[in-house]
Amino acid sequence: MRQQHLTVSRTARFWTIGEPGPAVRQVWFVLHGYGQLAGRFITRFRVLEDERRVIVAPEALNRFYLDGGSGPHTAQSRVGATWMTREDRLTEIEDYIHYLDALCDHVFDELQHTKRTEGIEDGREAAGIELIVLGFSQGVAAAARWASRTQQRVDRLVLWAGGFPPELEPAPGLFREARVTFVRGQQDAFATGGVDALRARIEAGGMPYEEIVFDGAHELDDTVLLRVAGALPASGPG
Repeated sequence: MRQQHLTVSRTARFWTIGEPGPAVRQVWFVLHGYGQLAGRFITRFRVLEDERRVIVAPEALNRFYLDGGSGPHTAQSRVGATWMTREDRLTEIEDYIHYLDALCDHVFDELQHTKRTEGIEDGREAAGIELIVLGFSQGVAAAARWASRTQQRVDRLVLWAGGFPPELEPAPGLFREARVTFVRGQQDAFATGGVDALRARIEAGGMPYEEIVFDGAHELDDTVLLRVAGALPASGPG
C-alpha cells in the first residue's frame, strides 16, 4: 500500500473590505483562527475601513461542522474552517502557502490594473503600499510560515493570540524587513501559557520584535488594531 498525492485545482473563498484605488496605502491580509469563517472574522476589521486600506480575509481550505456528531446536519448547523490538522500536515502547509501567494498576487494585480486604468503607472514600491499580515489564534502559525517564505515584501507581521510555528527558528531576517508584533490579552487563557517560553526563544534567536498586551481575553481589540494600523499613536508600555 502506497500513499500518493495529486495536485488539483480548487476554488478558495475570501472576503474583502475596501476597494482598489489610487488612495490605497495599506493592504491587510488577516488570517482567522481555528473553527472560524472569513466572512465573520473580517467584520472585526471594520474599525479600519478607510479608502487608504484594502483588507483581505482568506478562508482556510478545510471546512467542517462545528457541531459534534456525524449528522444529519441541517441549515442551522454551524460550520468553521481550519488551516491544517496533524494529518498530512506538510502537504496542507504547502497548499495554503501557495494559496496565499496566489491570492496576494491577485490582489496586487488588481490594484495595479486599477492604477493603470486611471493613468497611474506606479507599482507597489513606487506607490509605497504596505503589506500587513495579521494572524489570529491558529492563523498565527499560518501567517508566520507564509511571511517567512513568500516573495512578497511583508512590512508588518502581527501575531495575535497564537503560538509560533515549532519548525521556524526565530532569527534576524527570518521575515526579512518585516516589523514583528506579538499581541495578547492579559486574560487570554489560550495564549498566556507559553508566553515566557516564546519570549525566551525569540530573544535567544536575536529576532527584533515588539509586544502589545491589552486588557482582554482571546479576542481582537479595536484600539490595538487602530494602533497597529498607525491610526493611533503608541502610548504607554508594550
